[in-house]
Amino acid sequence: MAKSIDLLLILFSGFVFVYHGNHGLYLDPSPRENLQSIYTREIGVREKTNKNDGERIAEYLNYTGLSEGYAWCAAFISWSFKQAGFPEPKTAWSPSLFPGKRIIWKRNGGVQSRHIKSAGQDRTPEAGDVFGIYFTDLKRIAHAGFVDEWGDKYVITVEGNTNEGGSRDGDGVYRKRRPISSIYQVADWVSPLK
Repeated sequence: MAKSIDLLLILFSGFVFVYHGNHGLYLDPSPRENLQSIYTREIGVREKTNKNDGERIAEYLNYTGLSEGYAWCAAFISWSFKQAGFPEPKTAWSPSLFPGKRIIWKRNGGVQSRHIKSAGQDRTPEAGDVFGIYFTDLKRIAHAGFVDEWGDKYVITVEGNTNEGGSRDGDGVYRKRRPISSIYQVADWVSPLK
């Protein structure tokens, strides 16, 4: 009888440990979900005087070693990763967000696209991956942001230093809907390198 009571106590205490109040089973969010909740909370942040300035913009830039006044789309990405506990990326230079070992998707010529095989499998971009837009006049990726949802023709993004029109020199953090054909490359900074 004592063994039965002990067993019941052990089972009950395990149930109490796993069950968290009236919210049901408590599970930690995945690293991607945690990152996504961090960058989406920033939607609505705006520059103070439309000159790459303001308290929060200064935080993004300071994390990468820069002060207000610089373009900050990549600094926003880096800051978000830091808040989610990732040691990198740590850059304000958007092209450096796309090293070959991190690229999982890229446009192939005009609007064609292809998935890069990662560990032998095709990998579709997902929330928390970083997209880059190529500017022919600058001959480089000159704007970057987060993929939030990847569809057949459009990608929903969260990006800093943009505006309602989708400019790379904007005034805040916005959720945008962009044609996939406008995306040049996508990098995965969440998954560990193999």
